[in-house]
Amino acid sequence: MTTTRDLQTPALLIERAAMQRNLATMSAALPGPRLRPHVKAHKCTALARLQSESGHASFTCATIREVEGMAAAGLGADLLLANEVLDARRLGRVVESGARVTAAIDSEATARAAADGGVREVVVDVNVGLPRCGCSPGDAGRLADLARSLGLEVRGVMGYEGHVMLVPDVEDRRKQTEECMTRLLAAHADVGGEVVSAAGTGTYAVNSWANEVQAGSYVLMDTAYGALGDLPFEQALFVLGTVISRTPPADGIPGWAVADVGLKSLGMDHGNPTVPGGVVWFCADEHVVWQPDDFDSVRLGDRVRVLPAHIDPTIALHERMWVVDGDEVVDELPVDLRGW
Repeated sequence: MTTTRDLQTPALLIERAAMQRNLATMSAALPGPRLRPHVKAHKCTALARLQSESGHASFTCATIREVEGMAAAGLGADLLLANEVLDARRLGRVVESGARVTAAIDSEATARAAADGGVREVVVDVNVGLPRCGCSPGDAGRLADLARSLGLEVRGVMGYEGHVMLVPDVEDRRKQTEECMTRLLAAHADVGGEVVSAAGTGTYAVNSWANEVQAGSYVLMDTAYGALGDLPFEQALFVLGTVISRTPPADGIPGWAVADVGLKSLGMDHGNPTVPGGVVWFCADEHVVWQPDDFDSVRLGDRVRVLPAHIDPTIALHERMWVVDGDEVVDELPVDLRGW
């Protein structure tokens, strides 16, 4: 039997039971086509297959590499690249292979790139309040007409209220989501099509306007989403580390410990990770430094589970994830959609 003691650290762990409960919870809340899972969260076709087995046949991707990998894995029934590209030739080759690929467009240039590259279907990406990609709601109809004139089928619209995902108060989150979706629905009235795609893990339960939700983090979770307190999903992803140094309290300075989990194994854009039973001071390239609540209980060689604040960039730093049941390793999942 392989256990977590046998793994080289840092290593990504998935608690199987928690992941399975997360899959079941979301499947019950958003069955079938109501959910278009976003694979950018986990970048793993094996995990995407579990989502497919939970009833979700359509997927959202963030990169061409993800589209290619999903199609190659036989999961290309309905893939949305929810990102703008100016060279769609690789997407066209995926379409030629038999997969269904829809591209997001927000300009004449991206519409022409889709048509020239061999993509046949698009959605109009609308800026609903997050200052990132997306056309203005008032320009969406014109862009849809242009796309159709280029021979593209316009399936509908998408918008991402990403700036609302971590709003702490759930009623405020719902109110801001409604404001965003009012913009998206106004654009949809001009664009047409069957798809109104939006939302994510933070707003899936308060967004009643989109007819498909692009949530991804729900399946493994992180501490940024966990801090909201109203999401019914459990932390299932951990970075396993080894305690490699400890400094006892002295001269009024509290003791601290160091594990081999640092910036090269953690996504840090949402802040420090969490080490249960202690307070994280900071992370360095290869180290997380924390003050244990009970210093004497921490020994050199101990294994610690570090909770990342943002799973998407954390997973992208690793080549594989180990599925565990307690300390027993039960499976290995390659992070096969990472890279470009």
